[in-house]
Amino acid sequence: MKEFIKVLRRFALPYKGYMIGAAVANLMSAVLNVFSFMSVLPMLHMLFGMDTSSYSFQPWQLDGIKDIAINNLYYYTSELIGRFGHQTTLLIIGIFLCVTTFFKTASYFFASAVMVPLRTGIVRDIRIMVYDKVLHLPLAFVSDERRGDIIARMSGDVAEVETSITSSLNMLIKDPILIIFYFCTLIFVSWQLTLFTVLVIPGLVWVMGAIGRKLKAKSLFAQSKWSETMSQLDEMLGGLRIIKAFIAEDKMLARFSHVNNEYRDASSRVAIRQASAHPVSEFLGTCIIVLVLWFGGTLIFRENSPIDAPTFIFYMVILYSVISPLKDLSKTSYQIPKGLASMERIDKILNTENPIKEPAQPVEINGLHESIEFRKVHFSYSNNPLEVIHGVDLIVPKGKTIALVGQSGSGKSTLVDLIPRYHDVSSGEILIDGINVKDLRIHDLRSLIGNVNQEAILFNDTFFNNIAFGVENATMEQVIEAAKIANAHEFIMQSENGYDTYVGDRGCRLSGGQRQRISIARAILKNPPILILDEATSALDTESERLVQEALERLMKSRTTIAIAHRLSTIKNADEIYVLHEGRIVERGTHEQLIELGGYYRHLNDMQQL
Repeated sequence: MKEFIKVLRRFALPYKGYMIGAAVANLMSAVLNVFSFMSVLPMLHMLFGMDTSSYSFQPWQLDGIKDIAINNLYYYTSELIGRFGHQTTLLIIGIFLCVTTFFKTASYFFASAVMVPLRTGIVRDIRIMVYDKVLHLPLAFVSDERRGDIIARMSGDVAEVETSITSSLNMLIKDPILIIFYFCTLIFVSWQLTLFTVLVIPGLVWVMGAIGRKLKAKSLFAQSKWSETMSQLDEMLGGLRIIKAFIAEDKMLARFSHVNNEYRDASSRVAIRQASAHPVSEFLGTCIIVLVLWFGGTLIFRENSPIDAPTFIFYMVILYSVISPLKDLSKTSYQIPKGLASMERIDKILNTENPIKEPAQPVEINGLHESIEFRKVHFSYSNNPLEVIHGVDLIVPKGKTIALVGQSGSGKSTLVDLIPRYHDVSSGEILIDGINVKDLRIHDLRSLIGNVNQEAILFNDTFFNNIAFGVENATMEQVIEAAKIANAHEFIMQSENGYDTYVGDRGCRLSGGQRQRISIARAILKNPPILILDEATSALDTESERLVQEALERLMKSRTTIAIAHRLSTIKNADEIYVLHEGRIVERGTHEQLIELGGYYRHLNDMQQL
C-alpha cells in the first residue's frame, strides 16, 4: 500500500479536484440509497399490521435523535395513510423510492464520469514523462536497452497502470465512503447484528489478500516476457530484408513462438489467479449473508427481540449493499499489485539518472571564433571499464577541415560524439574557443553543430518538414535553396507532391543517395559553424557519391569540419588527417605527408587501391 500511495502522490495530486468531486458524489449516492430504503420501513410495518400506534410530531434535537427520527418517519407515513389511504400512500412511497434511486444512480454516474479525466490524464502524463525522459537520456541508454522493451513499457505497462491502478483509485475513493456510511447505518439499526458482522467480515479480507500477495511478482515476470515479444517484433521489422535473404523465416518464427509461449504461460498464471478472486469473494459474501440471517433469526425469535422483521429486512438490504463495495475493495488486492509491477518497470526508465548535466552557471556562446580543442581526452562507457579513447590531444582551427580515419572500432565516431556531449569525457576536457563544453548550455552547444551521418535518419513526414527539422519558422524559399545546394531539388520536384510528398518510414521511399542529400539539405538549412561528417558517403554507389560529395563540398565551405571517412579518396583535400588506432592518434598530417611517412595511413591507402 505504501508503494501505491507513492504513485498517487506523484501522479494524482494535480487531479485532486476530480477526487474530491468523486468523493462528494459517492457520499450523496450512499445517503440517498440508505434514505430511500429507510422510507419504506414505516409502510412495511403498517401494511403488515405490525404497528397500530398513533404518532405525533417531535421537535428535532441531538439527544435521542434515533428515536425522534423513527417517530417522525412513522408520523409522516401515518399522516399520508390517513389522508390518502394505504394504496395511494404505497404508490407515493414507491414514486419517492424511484426519485431517490434516480438521484442515487445519477450521483454514482457523476462519480464515475468525473474520474475519467483523472484516469486518462495520469496515463497521458506517464507516457509524456517516459517519452521526455528517453529523449533527454544519453545515447548510451538507448544503446544498452532494447527498443522493443522501451516500447513495451510505454504501451503495455502504461496501459496496465491505467487498468489496475487508476481504475482501482475509483474504487478506493468510492468503496470506503460507502462502507463507512453503510456500517454507521447498520450500527444505528442494530448494534448486536453489526458486532456479529464485524467479527465475520475480516475473514473475507484476509482470503482476498492471500490471493493477491504473489500477484505482483507474477505480473512483473509476465510484463518482462511481453517486452521480449515486442523486442522480437522490432528486430523482425528492422531486419526483414536480411531474414528473407538468408531464408531465416522459420528460425525467426520459432524464436518468436518460443517467447510468445512463455508470455502466454506467464499471463495465464496471472489471469487464473485473477479469475479466482470473483468466485471466492462471491462465495464468502454469501456465507456472510447466511451467517447474519441465522444470527438475526435467532434474535427475532427471542422474546423482547431487539429487532423486528421489517427492520431486519431493511438491515439485510443495507448489509447486502455493504457486501458489494467490500468485494470491490477486495479486488484491488490483486489489481493494484499488477499495476505496481508495471509501474516498477516504468520507473526503471523514469528513475534512470542522466549523467549529462546542465551547468549551474552556463557560459554564453554565439559561434565558433577560434578552435575546437581535445585536451588529454579519455573515455569509457559506464557499463564497460575498458577505455575507448586514450588521452587524445587534437586542435581543429576555425574554418579548417580535419579528417579522422582508422579501422572500425578505433573510436572515431565516439570521439566526435563527445563534442555535442552525447557522452561526457571520463577525464580531460573538450574546449570550444577555450570554454569547456560542460560549461555551455546543451542547447547552445548543439546549435553550433550540424551532423551528416552514414545512416541518413529521416522521419515519416514530408520533404519540407524533414529538411526544416529543428529550424524554427523556415520558409519554403529557404528550404528550396538548401535542397538545391544539396543536389536534392530535382528529384524532390519529380515526386508526386513536390516538397509536400511523404518520404515513408525512415525514408524508405528514397534511395540511399537521395536520403543522404536530404540529410545534407537539413544541415545546410541549419547553417551551423561546426560540421561533423560521419562516413557520409561510405554506403553510396559511385554516381550517388559524386552528387553527395558535390553537396558536401558546398556545405563545407567556410565551416569548421570534422570528417570521418573509410574511403580515403573523399578526404585527400583535408587540411589535416588524424589516424586513430585502438583509441589513440598514431599518425597525423596531410594526405601527402602521411603517404610519404609509409605508416598505418599508407597501408590503408594501398589496400583501397587494390
